[in-house]
Amino acid sequence: MSGRRPRPKNRDHVIIGQVVGPHGIRGGLRVKVLTDFPERFDKGRTVFIDGEPCTIDRSFWHKDQVRLDLKEITNRNRAEELKWVDVTIPADDLPETDDDEFLVRDLIGLKVVTAEGKDLGKVEDVMPNPAHDLLVVGEALIPVVKAFIASIDLENEVITVTLIPGMLPEDEA
Repeated sequence: MSGRRPRPKNRDHVIIGQVVGPHGIRGGLRVKVLTDFPERFDKGRTVFIDGEPCTIDRSFWHKDQVRLDLKEITNRNRAEELKWVDVTIPADDLPETDDDEFLVRDLIGLKVVTAEGKDLGKVEDVMPNPAHDLLVVGEALIPVVKAFIASIDLENEVITVTLIPGMLPEDEA
């Protein structure tokens, strides 16, 4: 999961994957996974492809992709038409989070300020990283760990950070 995450066309839905091509001759799809909840691709679940509900008939994993067979897509030609289409779920299907857990969609757009009150801008993206996620704020990458994130206030739409010298691009000058 690298680069900027696309925004779903339908704000009532959340993107969990993107079709990257067909798989096989019976309409299977190769899907790039854009969720931390792989169970969303389990057999019997409903996902939305190009805005249409589809039931997962079979799924299996190959490297960092999931292969999906959907009851509603039964031939390769239709599967090829869906290349680069988003796979979504209704926003209502998002999991409950603990007090110290946040969904990426809740963080994007929040104002970021230092503990001293300096305005750094807004969260443009949250980049997944093997060790920990990174907030993208302009040219700055801020690790989402307690050492750097003093508080996340969703109600007031502000993230307060505690930075060390060298974390901001202007620190390099």
